[in-house]
Amino acid sequence: MYISAYKERQSHQLLKTALVYLAISALCFLIDKIYALFGHGVSSPAMTWLFLYPLLGGALVFMLLRLLAPVIAAKPLYRIAYNLYNSGIATLIVGSMLQGVFEIAGTSSPYTIVFYIVGGLMLVAGVVALQISKQRR
Repeated sequence: MYISAYKERQSHQLLKTALVYLAISALCFLIDKIYALFGHGVSSPAMTWLFLYPLLGGALVFMLLRLLAPVIAAKPLYRIAYNLYNSGIATLIVGSMLQGVFEIAGTSSPYTIVFYIVGGLMLVAGVVALQISKQRR
C-alpha cells in the first residue's frame, strides 16, 4: 500500500510540474501581447514564440514523463536532473525574452547567445543526469 501511494505521489509531482509550465506558457504569451501594445507596432520572433519553451520543453515533456515513466521521479538522481532541466528552460526563456526586448528596442547584444548556449547545456545535462538515474538501481 505504501509503495503505490508513493508512486502516485511521484506521478502527481510530474502532473503539477506540467501544469506549472502551462501557466508559465500562458504568462509568456500574455507578456508578449502586453509588450506588443507598447512596442509601437514592432514585434520580435524571439518574443512572439517565447511561450513555446515552457509549453513544449516543459509541459509536454513532463506530461510525457507522467504517461510513459511515472516512477522516474523516484530515481536517485532525478532531483538533480529535474533542477538542471528546469534551470535550462528558465535560462532559455530569459534569453529569448531579453533578445525580444532588444529587437523591439532596435538594438542588440552579443551576450544574448550566451543564454541559449548555457540553457541548452543545462537541458542536455538534465537529460544526461536523468539517463544516468535510469541506469542506476
